[in-house]
Amino acid sequence: MTGPKVEKMSNKIAAIQMVSTKDVAVNLDQAARLIAAAAMQGASLAVLPENFALIESGQIRELAEEELAEGRLSGWLSAQARKHGIWLVAGSSPALIRPDGSKIDDGRVRSRLLVVDEKGEIVASYDKRHLFDVDVGDALASYRESARFEPGGDEVVVVDSPVGRIGLSICYDLRFPGHYQRLRDLGADVLLVPAAFTKVTGEAHWEILLRARAIETQCYCVGAGQGGVHSPRRQTWGHSMIVDPWGEVLGCQDQGEGVVLAEVDLDKLKRLRAEMPVWQHRRDSWA
Repeated sequence: MTGPKVEKMSNKIAAIQMVSTKDVAVNLDQAARLIAAAAMQGASLAVLPENFALIESGQIRELAEEELAEGRLSGWLSAQARKHGIWLVAGSSPALIRPDGSKIDDGRVRSRLLVVDEKGEIVASYDKRHLFDVDVGDALASYRESARFEPGGDEVVVVDSPVGRIGLSICYDLRFPGHYQRLRDLGADVLLVPAAFTKVTGEAHWEILLRARAIETQCYCVGAGQGGVHSPRRQTWGHSMIVDPWGEVLGCQDQGEGVVLAEVDLDKLKRLRAEMPVWQHRRDSWA
């Protein structure tokens, strides 16, 4: 799926790292500060992490009902985008209505990424396809996203943006290379990975996976994560980073809130793909 064509703006992209809490108002205040900082540094597109508005999934259905009734999060995102003249990618927010218009009625929600342009218009969305049902050696021990979230469908999404053609994903998708190969098949230049990796899994695999996805697809890869202690039992890895198509890390925020900024050089990307035409050499297709 692709979105509308857009005019070229700045080529700077920002990965925003947060330490979200169970208080939506506090989280939105934190996000607003970081969006403003990204815009002041010249970013034309900023990526918020997964669960930017609420890290405690026990309240997620309530927030989804509020969004359906009042448009609290989408309205806030639109206002921020217009205020700063910046594109925003909202890492994930809860949605009760499927893309086909039907309502989820089993108590769960979908984890939905929204792309908002500088005019405040929602130009694309993506529902998380791969759910984190995993046992981890941390204080929470067991994660079962499927208990509260319904997976998205098979469709992957790319959309034209001021920094090139962006391919959408959320967190656990990162472990499934076929998802990103499909995005590259659709013309992606930049892969976006808003996330909330646990400290255990992030320390082991986050940077490796981001660099691998960038190298194998010859795309920029932007990982915007949660990074800190959210509660006595919940800690995320952070290390939000931007990786170029050669696998070089252009910037990283280890822990705590912050902004990672880098330039997307599409001419460099085209040269790399011409000099090493991996997509022409491959023997398999993931389309």
